Parts: sequence; structure tokens; C-alpha cells
Amino acid sequence: MRGLLTVFNKELADYLISWRGIILFGFVLLTAVFAIYGPSGALQNIRGELSAGSQFGTTQFIFLKLFTTSGEGSPSFLTFVTVFLVPIVGITLGFDAINSEKNSGTLSRLLSQPIYRDAVFNGKFLAGIVTMAIMLTSIILLVSGLGLSMIGVPPSSEEAFRLFLFIVLGTIYGAFWLGLAMLFSVFFRGVATSVIASISIWLFFAIFFGAMINTLAPISQTLSQQEYLRNVGVQITALRASPVALFQEVTTVILAPGARTAAETWQLQQASSSQFVGGSLPLGQTLLTIWPHIVTLIGITAVWFAISYYKFMRDEIRAT
Repeated sequence: MRGLLTVFNKELADYLISWRGIILFGFVLLTAVFAIYGPSGALQNIRGELSAGSQFGTTQFIFLKLFTTSGEGSPSFLTFVTVFLVPIVGITLGFDAINSEKNSGTLSRLLSQPIYRDAVFNGKFLAGIVTMAIMLTSIILLVSGLGLSMIGVPPSSEEAFRLFLFIVLGTIYGAFWLGLAMLFSVFFRGVATSVIASISIWLFFAIFFGAMINTLAPISQTLSQQEYLRNVGVQITALRASPVALFQEVTTVILAPGARTAAETWQLQQASSSQFVGGSLPLGQTLLTIWPHIVTLIGITAVWFAISYYKFMRDEIRAT
């Protein structure tokens, strides 16, 4: 495709060396490190359990606890990535990808060169995905290196592969928010309008959606068993519409192999099971469990990309 590599290299360089990219990377890096290594971070809890001689030190997947353990008053690294880091990065990279160039007149000059229109859109989207992959990989490697030096427990081969899957799935999740931001960038001419629309959807799914579902189908000890199971089923079904909930469930199963999805918990409760099956899920069973969630995220991302791609290809672009 003519011009795709040129646009990709130009956009990737802008994302990585621009002040916006440097400030964004520094912000997410410092926040992620503080969530783990701060005074009330996850590392303090892990150290306390190891020094106390608890059974935690003999369990599997100790290294992954760096990413899933919450500190006192601070969220875990996993929660931070799911709710804040990836959505903010995706929105920041895509909210002005198209309309800013339209408003400045550079898009018409760019298309006057021997570069196809689809190469411009695809190059911007691919550059955003690669930027998020680089950012996630860098943060994971840095956190892993610091954690290795401070807890003295190296990751096993399965833990390393699970972290690799986390990076891949985090990039797919970031592509969802990037595609959504680029969709608004194509439909709205104003940059402020597109960023407000993107942030509004992010805040709705991250904060208000769960509270709204909990209000419509509350779960409390005062409910009968039939009402309790019915409300749990309603919440699980409704949360499938939230990309934040989907990704959080996926990454929890990957980084916490002993965890079970909400659907599995509900099935055990319906079967009147009082205890969960012990042990962690093998990697193959983990992938089978989260496969529907991954397909859903990829499908929604493809829908955003297809709509914005079609609108961009049909738009009339004039020199200004």
C-alpha cells in the first residue's frame, strides 16, 4: 500500500518524541511504579506475607502477585492499567488524529502527494497500536525488573508467557479506545468535542455503568436465594456490554490463575456449590475461559475501525 510505511513512521515518531508522548509516558510510568512500590503499595503487602512465613511463599505464581496485589489505599497495577492507563493512552493518541489535520489544512496537502487516503488512516491507527504496545512492554519490563531485585523471586516460564499475553491483550484493549477516539475525530470537526465525547464514554463505563447496574439489580444479604441468583445473572449479562469489565475479567484470569470469572462463580452458586475447586487453571484452560471475551473486544474494535474508516474514505477534504 503506497505511503503506508511513510505515514506510519511519521506518526510513530510524533507519538514517541513529542512532548505529549513524553509527558504521557512519564505520568503513567510514575503512577504505575507508585502503585507497586509506594509506602502503601503492593510490594509492602507481599514483603509482609513473605517475612511472616505464611504459606504464600510456597504457592505458585508469586511473581504475578506484583501486578494483582492491592496496597493499602492504592489500587493494584492490574486495576490501574484496566481503568486508567490504557484508556487514557488510547484516547490521547486518537482524539485529534484526523480533525486536527483537517483544521490545520495539512491533511489536504498530505493527500495531494502520491499517498492513498486509506494509507493515511491505516498508518495513524497502526502507529497508535505500536505506541501502546511499546509503552506497555516498557512498563511491564521495568516493574518486573524492580520487583525481581526487591523480592528475589524470578518469574517462571509460564509467568513470563502470561505477562506476554497480558501485553498482547492490553494492546488489543488499547486499540478499542484508540478506535473509539479516532471515530469521534472523524465525525467531529472540533478537537475539544471529540476529546470530551471520548472521555465521557470512558467515565461512563469506568465509574457510572457498574453503579447503574448495581442500582437496577442490587445484591444484598436480605434477598432470597432465588432473587440473589437472578440479580447476579442480570449483572453478569449487563456487564458484558462494558469493555472495562470484559478486559478486567480477562486479565484477572491471566495474571491470577486461581481466580474464576463471574460467570463461573454464578454457575457454582446455582449448583449450590459451597466451595471452589482448588488449584489454578492451566494456561490452556485459561485461554478457553477468556476466549469469548477476547473475541468480543476484537469485534467491537473492528466495528469502530470500520465505521471510522468508511466515514473518512467518504468525506470531502478541501484545501483550507
